[in-house]
Amino acid sequence: MASLTSNLILAFLCVLFGFVCFSNAQLSSNYYGASCPNLKTIVGNAMKEAVNREARLGASVLRLFFHDCFVNGCDASILLDDTSSFTGEKNSNPSMNSLRGFEVIDTIKTQVEAACPNVVSCADILALAAQKGVASLGGPTWTVQLGRRDARTASLSSANAQIPMPTSTLSTLISMFSAKGLNAAEMTALSGSHTIGQARCASFRDRVNNATNINSEFAATLGATCPASGGDSNLAPLDIQTPSQFDNKYYQNLEARRGLLQSDQELFNGGSQDSLVKSYSSDGEAFRRDFASAMVKMGNLSPLTGTNGEIRRNCRAIN
Repeated sequence: MASLTSNLILAFLCVLFGFVCFSNAQLSSNYYGASCPNLKTIVGNAMKEAVNREARLGASVLRLFFHDCFVNGCDASILLDDTSSFTGEKNSNPSMNSLRGFEVIDTIKTQVEAACPNVVSCADILALAAQKGVASLGGPTWTVQLGRRDARTASLSSANAQIPMPTSTLSTLISMFSAKGLNAAEMTALSGSHTIGQARCASFRDRVNNATNINSEFAATLGATCPASGGDSNLAPLDIQTPSQFDNKYYQNLEARRGLLQSDQELFNGGSQDSLVKSYSSDGEAFRRDFASAMVKMGNLSPLTGTNGEIRRNCRAIN
């Protein structure tokens, strides 16, 4: 009874004061063991097919999961289209014209619904898809805790306020991750997700043309892709060495001043994270281990469980 009372008090305080609450008490790695036993196989096969078709989709789905969890918890709110009653998160400043992979989640949801109707949340599908996508590109695996439910609304204002921008300073990054209960080391490990994927010119134009903490040859090469004006949608790999392989080359790039985004290079710019960047640069296994651990922690951000939220039939719209 004392434990139950404590949990109720904690839940009340989280709601009342807006605390960031990690709650995996009701999540389980085998949550769908009886109700949808083939779930992980369905998601894994679908992600492998998507990544084989376009390697970038592994990074795109991983980014969807990050943007989802950072706005009011991992509740699939990022997947909702705009409605007459709310403006969704897809067109927030950090996401506009750059988030992708929604169709992959739609496909997986259709397959899961065919096998297990009205059972598996979009939030859990996204969490599993992110893990399977990373693994498909040679990255680490981790045990995905399941049992989340889906939000019935989304928040454009929260997305604008709570997701870091590609121009964020180190102090801003540390502060924004700290607000989610993630420390500076976990922020640096999670930033390693930029070892895969690509970014639009609009997100790194100022760095390429104006930054001083950038390798001159690297800047010149990027200048052809991202001129001082125009070409906003032109793409460049976040990791110039192995853009479709999940490894530790991202950190080696930072040491060489070849971080694509200003927010990347901030991790190695004479600040508090320099030593950890050097460590990950030389020890890929340490990075893989810490990244997996941080992904589990991020995935436990304020999940909707029990009777909260719903199990959406269509990930783009509430039931």
